[in-house]
Amino acid sequence: MHRIDLSYQLGGTDAPPTVIGNALMDLLFAVREQGSISAAAKALNLSYRHVWGELKKWEQALGRTLIVWDKGQPARLNEFGEKLLWAERHAQARLAPQINALRAELERAFAVAFDDAAHVVSLYASHDDALDALRGHAVASDKLHLDIRFTGSVDAIRGLNEGRCVMAGFHTRRDPVPGSLTERSYKPLLKPGLHKLIGFAQRQQGLIVARGNPKGLAGVQDLRRPGVRYVNRALGTGTRVLFDELLEQAGLAASAIDGYVRTEPSHAAVAHAIAAGSADAGLGIAPAARHHHLDFVPLVSENYFLVCLKSSLDHPSTQALLAILRSERWQAALAAMPGYAPAPNSGQVLSMRRVLPWWSFPAKKPRRGRSGSS
Repeated sequence: MHRIDLSYQLGGTDAPPTVIGNALMDLLFAVREQGSISAAAKALNLSYRHVWGELKKWEQALGRTLIVWDKGQPARLNEFGEKLLWAERHAQARLAPQINALRAELERAFAVAFDDAAHVVSLYASHDDALDALRGHAVASDKLHLDIRFTGSVDAIRGLNEGRCVMAGFHTRRDPVPGSLTERSYKPLLKPGLHKLIGFAQRQQGLIVARGNPKGLAGVQDLRRPGVRYVNRALGTGTRVLFDELLEQAGLAASAIDGYVRTEPSHAAVAHAIAAGSADAGLGIAPAARHHHLDFVPLVSENYFLVCLKSSLDHPSTQALLAILRSERWQAALAAMPGYAPAPNSGQVLSMRRVLPWWSFPAKKPRRGRSGSS
């Protein structure tokens, strides 16, 4: 089985659409249609030496001859060359609808780049259903395209700091606890004056449990009971940070939780594990529990923030996103999602020291004036 690599090229708006091209098939087709290498080279606007060399190179790569090289006779395709060309043309014909659909999708995607009114925001963010909803809402309403990559909160902010995205999404408890694990995780990554916080949403995190909560779970302390199997989130995710913080505050060791080392990549995956009966509880968001017809035990109210560098705050794409977040239509859509509510400051640039009171700056000492005496 030979590997197939696909490629495409951009053309002008008046350029005719073409099938997926392949250099070897173009050579074989030209030789068959023109009846000789010299005529094929002329038709392709290539030199005879180039066409001859390429055919020889392909024969060596495939380990099969393609051309009948009879001395003194015009070159023609041998049986294998004919079969190879027929197979490619047959596949092209069968896949024409899919090829046309792929071409149309690529053309739509590139149309964004040529549309001065369209904006793209590359966003790394902790997994969140509201961001998924925002992506569709933005495209439908304001020509804003969110290029979202879901990753852990810690990894998202690192991606922003390393220039891999222009905005990051992360979540913290509504009332951050001084000295908490959340502070120790995020404070080294966020710098007042360099980063700007943007209000996005409020949401609840809690225990996703089986329908009817048969284990009677009400908090993290119950997870250490015999027979309770937990499913965790991966290191670097905001939910893992939150869970470890709750354990720390409850005085529980990770080793006391059966299933602490078992991880899933998303809230949906946690809910699926519980619905499948392979776990009894996991920390997650309400929509994931509802989608899998599970119960939800709320534990913590969170703020979900977006963060960008100060230098990108005035970019048209950032301003377009802020306008959508402030719109009544989006806030109504967010309020309709279970476990979510619009942030009072949605779409507003926030004081990092006020909403994340982790920094303390020494007060400036007043200048001493001259006494006037000699």
